[in-house]
Amino acid sequence: MPTQRLILWIIFSMSLLFLWDAWQRHQGQPTLFGPQPQKAEPASASLGGGALPANGTAPARSAAPATDPSIPTGPAPAVAAAAQIPGVAEAASTRTDPIRLSNDVLALDIDPMGGQIRRGELLRHRDTITRNSNVLLFDQRPNSTYLAQSGLIGAPDGQTFPNHRSPMRVAEAGLQRELGASGEAAGVKLVSDSGGIRFERTLRLARGSYVLEVSDRITNTGGQTVSPVLYLQLTRDSNPPPGGSDFYSTYVGPVIYTDKEKFQKVDFADIEKGKAKHPTTASDGWLGIIQHYFVSAWIPSDKLAREYYTRKVDTKLYSVGAKVGLGEIAPGASTAVSSRLLAGPQDQRMLEEIAPGLELAVDYGFLTVIAKPIFWLLEKLHGMIGNWGWAIVLLTIVIKTIFYPLQAASYRSMARMKAVTPRLVALRERYGEDRVRLNQAMMELYKTEKINPLGGCLPIVVQIPVFIALYWVLLSSVEMRDAPWIGWIQDLAAPDTLFGTIPGLDMPVGLLPILMAVTMFIQTKLNPTPPDPVQAKLMMFMPLIFSVMFFFFPSGLVLYWLVNNIYSIIQQWLITRSIEGAKRAG
Repeated sequence: MPTQRLILWIIFSMSLLFLWDAWQRHQGQPTLFGPQPQKAEPASASLGGGALPANGTAPARSAAPATDPSIPTGPAPAVAAAAQIPGVAEAASTRTDPIRLSNDVLALDIDPMGGQIRRGELLRHRDTITRNSNVLLFDQRPNSTYLAQSGLIGAPDGQTFPNHRSPMRVAEAGLQRELGASGEAAGVKLVSDSGGIRFERTLRLARGSYVLEVSDRITNTGGQTVSPVLYLQLTRDSNPPPGGSDFYSTYVGPVIYTDKEKFQKVDFADIEKGKAKHPTTASDGWLGIIQHYFVSAWIPSDKLAREYYTRKVDTKLYSVGAKVGLGEIAPGASTAVSSRLLAGPQDQRMLEEIAPGLELAVDYGFLTVIAKPIFWLLEKLHGMIGNWGWAIVLLTIVIKTIFYPLQAASYRSMARMKAVTPRLVALRERYGEDRVRLNQAMMELYKTEKINPLGGCLPIVVQIPVFIALYWVLLSSVEMRDAPWIGWIQDLAAPDTLFGTIPGLDMPVGLLPILMAVTMFIQTKLNPTPPDPVQAKLMMFMPLIFSVMFFFFPSGLVLYWLVNNIYSIIQQWLITRSIEGAKRAG
């Protein structure tokens, strides 16, 4: 098959795949591209002192019992008697004014009813839709629920330990709830008594930190030994965050990390079907929920045995959590345990310092081994220049230069093919519909001219994994958010909207995608013209098709493709000119 025909069908097939993938995601199906949820076999062991939370209908995993009389579940009346963990809707009806705890980067609203984190505002990250408010990582409003919850289970029959629906009072122990001028951490202390247990929780936020330090002290005020279990969970609806695109997809949902099983994603759909598989017991790791650019995570203390779980709470509402056994506590005795709650951006350097494996929340899928060095180089270039847009330009040039030998081989092959295109057209006219004789004549021509029909494609195929990895680096890096480049490009994570949007279609129209379409058209003219007129016309339409798609892409990605195309045009023009000059000289 001639080189130009193979290139045409590769481009055409990829276009169909992109369009089909967009349609599938529009119908609620998983994407064909990018990171997909990984599966791990569940362990069979179970912690003592309280079973896995469930919703009373379907267990989140086969190793869990269907119900647990010690853990509150959801608001549905049908399961209220069998499972006693409070539901989100019930808690909302008894909510009082929240307690605001804030530092210079994060503001948390804590509900006195159970100490739930009901609102988490990232003070240095603007909402990409309204542009006049900050990103909310925790929040509860109609059709949107995202909460951080914690409490104790394992109480004797007929009693309830303090949990995320128990009333809590503020113990004013000299802590200030806003960051002090001298730099001391903001903090608050909450106390709850129930079931013969005094539960004292101290929350602290240090300057510049997205991590809430949580210190719990549990005192047995009753007359018998108890064995409470601390649970830490995140509850979220399955709706994608606002501001997404139908033309690319990123993972939204629970994740669990352990040193043994590594990073595992647990799809909401699997939890819904009761087929969620993930690590269950460990003495390390963390649990979280990730979405594009941001992550929340509960991080229990190391070396404490814990049991990870997932469960359905209500319609389109799910929880991921961990249970930590606290052992036996005799009457009058106390025990203390600490944990951390992260709510912030997917800043890889920051995440690496917080906990092992947390940097994997920035998920590049199976191309992580390639993507991480690319991000490292991008970060170094940014450190030199101080602008992420120019860092993308330099990174693209560096990678294209590294692959120059492969590109040169590809362009030389294309130049030779372009030189014999008139003879190929003549062969097509001579043999007409006799495909056998036409192919024989074409192969004889290739042999005479020492042309490999696949010579222009194989070097391109070798580079595909690198450029796909670069695509995911630019799409997933929170550093692109609100990062300006030049002039009208003030957010490399947002589409270029220089010329506004098309009314009714909500399609942004920017300069970068138009310039990219122009460069694609120039590349098409530089490439050999397909002998088939239909193929030739289709090749001319490809720049228009891709430009429409790229109108919806983040500016940083379009900038990368534009620079890549410009560099390729220069390389191809120089190589083609040198070959043609050598032939004339010969």
